[in-house]
Amino acid sequence: MQPKTRPGVVLAIVCIGVVLATTDLFIVNIAFPALERSFGGRSLAALTWVLNAYAIVFAALLVPAGRLADRASRKGGFLLGVAVFTGASALCAAAPSVELLVGARVVQAAGAALMIPCSLGLLLAAYPPERRAGAVRIWAAMSGLAAAIGPVAGGLLVSVDWRWIFLVNLPVGVAALVAGWRLLPSPPPEHEPLPDLLGSLVLMLAVGALTLGLVDAPDWGWGAPGTLAAFGAAAVLIVTFVVRSGRHRSPVLELGLLRVRPFALSTVAMLVFSAGFAAMLLSIVVWAQTGWGWSALKTGLAFAPGPLMVPLFAIGAGRVAHRVGAATLATVGCLVYAAGALTWVATVGLESDYVTSMLPGALLTGIGVGLVLPTLTATAATSLASNRFATGSAVIQMSRQVGYTLGVGILVAVLGAPHTAEERLDAFRRGWIAIAAIALLAAASSLFLVRSSQAPTPRAGACGILTVASRSARSGRAPTRPPRRPGPSEWS
Repeated sequence: MQPKTRPGVVLAIVCIGVVLATTDLFIVNIAFPALERSFGGRSLAALTWVLNAYAIVFAALLVPAGRLADRASRKGGFLLGVAVFTGASALCAAAPSVELLVGARVVQAAGAALMIPCSLGLLLAAYPPERRAGAVRIWAAMSGLAAAIGPVAGGLLVSVDWRWIFLVNLPVGVAALVAGWRLLPSPPPEHEPLPDLLGSLVLMLAVGALTLGLVDAPDWGWGAPGTLAAFGAAAVLIVTFVVRSGRHRSPVLELGLLRVRPFALSTVAMLVFSAGFAAMLLSIVVWAQTGWGWSALKTGLAFAPGPLMVPLFAIGAGRVAHRVGAATLATVGCLVYAAGALTWVATVGLESDYVTSMLPGALLTGIGVGLVLPTLTATAATSLASNRFATGSAVIQMSRQVGYTLGVGILVAVLGAPHTAEERLDAFRRGWIAIAAIALLAAASSLFLVRSSQAPTPRAGACGILTVASRSARSGRAPTRPPRRPGPSEWS
């Protein structure tokens, strides 16, 4: 019988998985100009699939992967996720073409979809209720820390070779596998129904078709047969996904959740805001390296103050939300974010000027993210009854990934294919205006949020993500699971 593992050891091991998956996103953004040079001048539209493929697959597999791990083994799911992610990182580093790199990123996303939810399930099982608050704060802080160090680490690695942004995952992943195999506990599995894997595939294809239309429409033409076919396929697949979700016993998206007004509005606002977030990340990195000719390292160091604002303001957002309300806080955060994007429109020129051009916008967008994301997540989760808390939290995370994909697609469509330096500057200014408009749309959605009076007790399932643990930790109660699935009349 395996001896009981100290909770701190479990925390350290699962945080490795969080850092792996989170840092990878920011590092890949930094590497875009290097990828373009390495693959013979491939267009930005083609290279964005390195990001989009990851986000689409992660979004579609997050809920099913968490439920499968609940049925089998959270320890096994975490280790399998780390192994798949690490092996796919090696494939990414060895990829001789963009197409094979995108394929390897798809495999990476599948590993992350197992690794991230299982890490939280293991953490909840390892800590007693009275100690979960501190553990979850550390777990959550790892994402913020990874976001801050990602651009800097990416700049350092890309200055050697872009393939190192993936190779660096190998020793970290192997260390996590060895430590996890020997030291992680094995919480008993739970009786979850089989997830709708076919529904996940339909969602994946729907978001992929919509993104394809957005990304390639500038080259194909907005009225071209290929563009219309992509948008038409996306519409059909979305309808199919909604119909299937309404009929399946364990759907990817439980439609009953959308009847809860705060949850539905938060989910919409999260999707819209995440689109602006992804577009901002890619735009400023590409502009700094192609417009100003900065190195990847200089770009990473210059952008780092923005992500550092996220954990600082996220920590204080909860206290402020109790005083002014979630609607006010999220709306203000969206407006601050929009102001950051418009600052770049007004100040960025062909001559590089970090202090007066990039830095103010980076700080404002970082503050906006820190105010908006935790507020929307908490509002969505706490608006649900306890027996739907975990599933609702997973849906929120899924909407973020879908938003990331759409944001990158929208940015590529707005930028087009400029040729001269002046055309490039005009294109990026249009992109930043579009990002501000997206943030204002998210603000409009956030205006209608209301505070839920419920205080749900979350489940400890692997698909419960951050808000599940956070609420459980603050309440000091152990997560519970309802004895049966509620009927439609029982949604609240």
